[in-house]
Amino acid sequence: MREFTVTKNDAGQRLDRFAAKIAPSIPSSLLQKHFRRKDIKVNGHWARPDVRLAEGDTVRLYVPEEFFTASVRETDRALAALRPDLDIVYEDENILLVNKRPGVLCHAAGGWDPRSLVARIQARAYQLGQWDPAAENSFAPALCNRIDRGTGGIVIAAKNAPALRVMGEKIRAREVTKEYLCVCLGAPRPPQGRLEGWLFKDAVKNQVYVKPRQEPGTSLAVTDYRLLASREGLSLVTCRLHTGRTHQIRVQMAHAGWPLLGDGKYGREKCNRRYGEDRQLLWSWRLGFDFTSDGGPLEYLRGRIFTVEQVPFVEKYFPDYHNNQKF
Repeated sequence: MREFTVTKNDAGQRLDRFAAKIAPSIPSSLLQKHFRRKDIKVNGHWARPDVRLAEGDTVRLYVPEEFFTASVRETDRALAALRPDLDIVYEDENILLVNKRPGVLCHAAGGWDPRSLVARIQARAYQLGQWDPAAENSFAPALCNRIDRGTGGIVIAAKNAPALRVMGEKIRAREVTKEYLCVCLGAPRPPQGRLEGWLFKDAVKNQVYVKPRQEPGTSLAVTDYRLLASREGLSLVTCRLHTGRTHQIRVQMAHAGWPLLGDGKYGREKCNRRYGEDRQLLWSWRLGFDFTSDGGPLEYLRGRIFTVEQVPFVEKYFPDYHNNQKF
């Protein structure tokens, strides 16, 4: 049996989700069996899986010990040994904006991986005394958004549960503006416009296709673009997302006839080899908090814009371009 006291970061969660986080190795079917057997109690009484927890509640789980997380000592050793190595754009007591390098995974495919961005963020919070796993039951610093492994740029991390909840709501409500820089083949015409279409994702192939009309399984994708500079058959373009679909910019730009340089999935391999690029030249370079509703604990971010000042491929292919323009 293990007993846990619900903290501020745990409050508001469903009991079954709380239990799944603190006993991550337990199969969901077995967890439901323990609920039916009344092996999971809140404040000494059996509770339904969908009950919402409040700060100060006591949760007892009568489940086998092997299903719980690693010991605090093991967790401490892993976090203390990891070198975070983060490029920080902005930080306060609630959030952290990190400029992710291409090649770094936001999340590991399975379990905790020290090579992932989220693991490095957790290690940094632990080493600075901003997060103590021993004092938390289920919360850990988490990413609010993610970008492809081969893409660089700003990723938002939340340091506490209220910030994670609010930022998630703002992203879903499209109150967070995301702009990307990319290098594409050819020159977009017209030089400024909107790409709008229906995207279908083949989950097995991890491939996205543009469909001519709405079909079952498709999602609307909207991207504004603006040509910033052209040079020797390449163009520097900034794109603003109005939706957040998988591979959205990459597939829409390719479909329009301007594939991203380095894109091995939607681009032109012959051109990629000629320039020696094996990752799409795409960077999440600007983030704006355009809150139109109450921001709660993050209200102070309303109207603020954060920008990555140096993007490697801009310096490489457009060394004379100075980013002094607004989209």
